[in-house]
Amino acid sequence: MLLARQVALIHGGGGAIGGAVARALAREGAEVFLAGRSRAKLEVVADAIASAGGVAHVAQVDALDEAAVARHADQVAARAGGIDIALNAIGVFHVQGRPLAELSLHDFELPVRVYTRTNFITAQAAARHMVRRGGGLLLSLSTPVSKMAGPGYLGHCVACAGVEAMTRHLAGELGPAGVRAVCIRSHAIPEAAAAGSHSHEVFAQVAEPAGLSVEEMLAGAAAGTLLRRLPTLEQLAQTAVYLASPHAAAMTGAVVNLTAGFSLD
Repeated sequence: MLLARQVALIHGGGGAIGGAVARALAREGAEVFLAGRSRAKLEVVADAIASAGGVAHVAQVDALDEAAVARHADQVAARAGGIDIALNAIGVFHVQGRPLAELSLHDFELPVRVYTRTNFITAQAAARHMVRRGGGLLLSLSTPVSKMAGPGYLGHCVACAGVEAMTRHLAGELGPAGVRAVCIRSHAIPEAAAAGSHSHEVFAQVAEPAGLSVEEMLAGAAAGTLLRRLPTLEQLAQTAVYLASPHAAAMTGAVVNLTAGFSLD
């Protein structure tokens, strides 16, 4: 197994992306600690991991609460002996599809504040333990909107660009201690945008005024990529496995392009 005896801490572990990554890491032997605000969702993922022969633990933690995140990281490290992999996969509803003239300061600031704050908090809490062990991987997520010119995505654009910039900075600061930082920039994943999800609600703000369903909008997005398709949850999860494995041990400060050719580097 690629990740035998590795310890993974996943914030947003009950969501579609966090859950998919957790299951993939566990299949490769990692002991997984799932954190999030909904214990019920976390337990669904943990049960699936256990049923497949893996090991998972759950804890109700608000990834915007600095003290709670630090306390939980300390508990994970004390129980498992350290933290090798940390992923922030939380999601928050935010406004899209609104031009600058109609965008409130609050709606602009919310995704910027939430995504930069939570990634700072979770990275700091995990990095403390990684530095002591002499290595580890901080994983974050962004979208191609980080490089898009708009219109209608201003807050999300700045938030994603900020997460990518944080990745580069953390790589530079923590590299001498053996800690790597990598961001996965993924295009929209249809499986993660099922009805009732926060992604579906965000996309609906753009789709409905155009007279489209979310599914129709995503089909149009797929047609706009070089591969004429969007990434899947399993592809993102397996990318995370690769990045956490010894095969990617020389990779840090990178933004991994999982946009199916929508954006080019």
